[in-house]
This record gives sequence, structure tokens and C-alpha cells, in this order.
Amino acid sequence: MEVVVKDSYEEMSKLSAEMIAEVIRRKPRAVLGLATGSTPLGTYKELVRLHQQEGLDFSRAITFNLDEYVGLTHDHPQSYHFFMWENLFKQININAKNVHIPDGTAKDIPGFCRWYEEQIVKTGGLDLQLLGIGGNGHIAFNEPGSSLGSRTRVKTLDDKTRQDNARFFRSLNEVPKYAMTMGIGTIMDARQLILLANGAGKAEAIAKTCEGPITAIVPATIVQLHPKATIIVDKPAASKLSREYPAEPRILVLA
Repeated sequence: MEVVVKDSYEEMSKLSAEMIAEVIRRKPRAVLGLATGSTPLGTYKELVRLHQQEGLDFSRAITFNLDEYVGLTHDHPQSYHFFMWENLFKQININAKNVHIPDGTAKDIPGFCRWYEEQIVKTGGLDLQLLGIGGNGHIAFNEPGSSLGSRTRVKTLDDKTRQDNARFFRSLNEVPKYAMTMGIGTIMDARQLILLANGAGKAEAIAKTCEGPITAIVPATIVQLHPKATIIVDKPAASKLSREYPAEPRILVLA
């Protein structure tokens, strides 16, 4: 695991986008795990720029999103289907058949979760997984106490997670109580991880993730065990770290 501290959100977003771009340049049919939320927006904006201005080609790339709210239709403004198409997919040359996002309206959700895992395996596995982190240390919607070996499934959302996400809805009552999410074991199977965090509100979770003990109570701490994980944060998010960390990764793309 490597920790990189950038001066600003813009700089960390450019670095993460360049790392993703290098994976695609080296392997045009790269299998990418993608995240939603406010943190990766800068990364997606930069990937769009790289496509539109520098010709980064997504035509053969395959994507799998981490999670989706249970019960929200694909066109709901707060669904992750809507988020990904509005903020990335509509602006690049990705093949819609290569896009995979959990279906929170599936009639057989456990069956869909099994199918989702099977599709990841069929494509050869995730080459890179992009992650954010919740204020309580969750990754995807793997809340505190989640099994560190878990697979794609439905999780009940913690009150803190729902409160954190209420700003995207008209009220807390509208925030779904359940979500479909890749499991921690699924995430850890990816060949490379990039975890992003910005802002002082994530400082405590980042300190625990990078320097605390590995524990299911802080699910993100599991990334300490990944051989090719890069945690990229801005200075406010790094403010509670006890050690000094570099401003650049040792290597841009991990073999």
C-alpha cells in the first residue's frame, strides 16, 4: 500500500485519472471498477478531457460499478446509473454493452448479485478498482462490521451513511435503506486499487485506514493487505496522519 498526499483536490484527481488512463493505454480492453459520489467527479472530468482532447480510447474498456441503491430506477437522478452516464459514459466512446452497474430494481436481487460476480470473473477480473471512502470507513457500501471476505450482496445502510448522503435527496426519509454492493473480497481481488479521499471530513477515516489496525469495524483498513494499492488524498484529508508521505507515487502503473 502506498499513500500519496497532493496539495489539492484538482491535483489528486489528475493523478488518479492519469493512473487509470495508463492502464487503458497499456491494455485497451481493461476491466475497470468504478465508484460514485462526489470524490471521483474530478477524476471523471479529467478522464473526459483526456478522451476529448488527447484521444484516450474507451471503446474496448469494460466497467463494473461498485454499488447501487435498492429500489431506485435507472433514470432516478440519485441512482448510480444516472450518475455514471451523466458524469462519464455519455462523454466518452465507451460501448454501452461493456458497462455493468448493479440493478437495484432486479426482481431476484440475490440471483443478480451472483450473476454480477460471474460477469466479473468472465471478463478476466478487475484490472483496477477505483474507491472512495465513507466517513465511517466504509468502502463501496460495505459498512462497519462487514465481512472482509464478502461478495456482491445487499447491505443495510448505516444511519451515518444515510445522513451523509441525505444532501443528495430532498430529505433523509428519501434516502434508501438498502444498497447492492460489491463485497470486500470482490474489491480485494482487483489487480490494482486506487482509493481517493478529500476534505477534512475524511481525515479520521484516512488516518485509521492508513495507520490503524486492520479491522472489520473500519472496512477500508483491508487495503493495507493489498499488494498494489495507492491511496491518494489532499492535504485536508491527510491532516490526521502521523507520518510524512510523498506527493508522487513511486510508479504510475503497477505491473
